[in-house]
Amino acid sequence: MLSVIIVNYNVRYFTALCLHSVQRAMRGIEGEILVVDNHSSDGSMELLPRIFPGVTFIASDQNLGFAKANNLALRQAAGSVILFLNPDTVIPEDVLSRTLALLEANGQTGALGIR
Repeated sequence: MLSVIIVNYNVRYFTALCLHSVQRAMRGIEGEILVVDNHSSDGSMELLPRIFPGVTFIASDQNLGFAKANNLALRQAAGSVILFLNPDTVIPEDVLSRTLALLEANGQTGALGIR
């Protein structure tokens, strides 16, 4: 199972574009998407959960910073494979299936970066 973790801080429109691309890329893949909102003041938590009801949103009552926010979601993630994704990223529709196939083909791979 794949868990995609995204940290949002006052970039709701970038995060929305990112989430659209991730949802397209996850078609046919067992997984989940978790978004940590780092106490945004741009209405992110009012807008994004309505548009993306299948996404797990974690609202922080303070700005934890990038690393702590990722760790917050990581503790809740159910996947055996974790993708930390910046909110200003739009991914191709085939990148997740290709990446997961690469991981499966090489059982010795513990981590990789996607360019």
